[in-house]
Amino acid sequence: MPPAADKPAGADDRKARLCPICGKLQQEATRPFCSSRCRDVDLNRWLSGSYVVPGSENDEEDEK
Repeated sequence: MPPAADKPAGADDRKARLCPICGKLQQEATRPFCSSRCRDVDLNRWLSGSYVVPGSENDEEDEK
């Protein structure tokens, strides 16, 4: 068996990660989601304003 130092970082050592939408195991093709459905649900939440990045109301004035 080759030494562990020869393996690329994270190869086969990844913890099973869960989909942030439904909690199932994520799939490589749709990472970090388990399916394209969950990926689309997440996108819809961003586009509809369900997710908001916090900031102060004066951010726009500070840039001037």
